[in-house]
Amino acid sequence: MSTQNEPTDTVVVGRIGRPHGVRGLATVEVRTDDPDLRFAPGAVLLTEPAERGPLTVVDKRWHSGTLLLQLADPSGAVYDVREAVDALRNTLLLVPIEDLPEIEEPDSFYDHQLVGLAVRLPDESVIGEITAVQHEAQDLLVVRRSEGGDALIPFVSAIVPTVDVAGGFVVVDPPEGLLDL
Repeated sequence: MSTQNEPTDTVVVGRIGRPHGVRGLATVEVRTDDPDLRFAPGAVLLTEPAERGPLTVVDKRWHSGTLLLQLADPSGAVYDVREAVDALRNTLLLVPIEDLPEIEEPDSFYDHQLVGLAVRLPDESVIGEITAVQHEAQDLLVVRRSEGGDALIPFVSAIVPTVDVAGGFVVVDPPEGLLDL
């Protein structure tokens, strides 16, 4: 849901991919847990780069597991040809943080809540700071190490037993060799 390039008061919920068909549908790489809410017809999405938006969702449908959107520009003109949608490729789709619902699950977090937290070992020594959260085959914390370089730490309770957003830190208990990679 988060990248390093977004303004701090918004979160990324998607990225526009290639056009689908010839009638102006855009494929979207979904980066939200609730795409039906975020991409409902009528939803207005901010963009990065900002000059490409805001964009309004005109229509939404799924095709073979891929989200397809019909979008309109700020004037209300619908992107209805492949070439117009192709000009939007790689545009990030954003929503303001204040529009996010409260998380009700006790050990769940939005990516933006984790970015910037200090990363400590169980002995309280600081090893770095979270700069991003990656969602690949598993969730990974990207940690900028104090001594230089980045470390990827699997975001699982066995390795990250403590997340204290209010306190501004996480505790990691990595298996031997993880931080040496």
